[in-house]
Amino acid sequence: MKKSLIALAVLAASGAAMAQSAVTLYGIADVWLGSEKTANVRDTKLDSGGVSGSRWGIKGTEDLGGGLKANFLLEQGFKIDTGAQATPGQAFSRQSYVGFSGGFGEVKLGKMWTAYDDVSGAANAVFDSALSPMGKVFKSTDYNSNPGNSLYYATPSFGGFAGAVSYSLGEDKTAAVSASSIASYNVTYAAGPLAVQFGYQVEDSNAFANDKKFTRLGGTYDFGVAKLYANYGKVSNIGNAVDRDAKEYQIGVDFPVSSALTLSAGYAKSDDSNPAGVYEATRKGYGVGAAYSLSKRTTVYGGYESDKATVQNAADAKHSLLAVGVKHTF
Repeated sequence: MKKSLIALAVLAASGAAMAQSAVTLYGIADVWLGSEKTANVRDTKLDSGGVSGSRWGIKGTEDLGGGLKANFLLEQGFKIDTGAQATPGQAFSRQSYVGFSGGFGEVKLGKMWTAYDDVSGAANAVFDSALSPMGKVFKSTDYNSNPGNSLYYATPSFGGFAGAVSYSLGEDKTAAVSASSIASYNVTYAAGPLAVQFGYQVEDSNAFANDKKFTRLGGTYDFGVAKLYANYGKVSNIGNAVDRDAKEYQIGVDFPVSSALTLSAGYAKSDDSNPAGVYEATRKGYGVGAAYSLSKRTTVYGGYESDKATVQNAADAKHSLLAVGVKHTF
């Protein structure tokens, strides 16, 4: 009888522990077919990640009591058109971290998106996709997004305001040079139809004399019949040694035709300059797209993007993309 009671107690404790823990397998499969033209060469392509990078992952959480949770996430990117790893040689190229969350916010240790990356695409029109001109025109998108060896902290929301900070260790210090690092910050506000995001990232490399500095201010406002997007970006020391700077902006709009169909358009422009006036460049482009939700998990999309770069003492560089794709989440 005692043994039976003990067995029942063990089973009850085990069941409670299992109920307080959860592990989830998830992913995204995103592929597009299109015609891409660079300079005078047009190529038909089947590629991965038109809207979201294809990935699979495992994430879990354990309730430690008192509002405290232990979390982990392992996420691998892949090319659905070839089956190859998104980043060769990395088992979990997108994220791999453990951490804790609670009333204080969330702490992560490992490899994760920087605080700047958290807000980089939040106000990007045309679904933050390959059809958005911002990805081709902006220089403030050329940052190190998930460098690894990182510490990350995000605050809880306070009246719509929240923030995050991340710091990545270069682990490359020598007797002659100090270690490199990446420091990243964001502040966000979201309440009702308005959302605003500010991000700042400094990349200190011991290979260059000047730090790269990225600044982004974005916002959206949802009128119901349409949603407006706006982005401002600034980069200091593009290419480090040449001391080039860039200032850029994007405007866009979403039109929800129905609960399933959304049309989107965006225009972006970026200007590079050098204090000595020895280098100037201008990039501009536009994109239009449509997304139709077949279900909560499957969306088809398509559109057209065109951009042009005008560089001092060089021929214009033109690029365009006409594509259709499908995104499936699981």
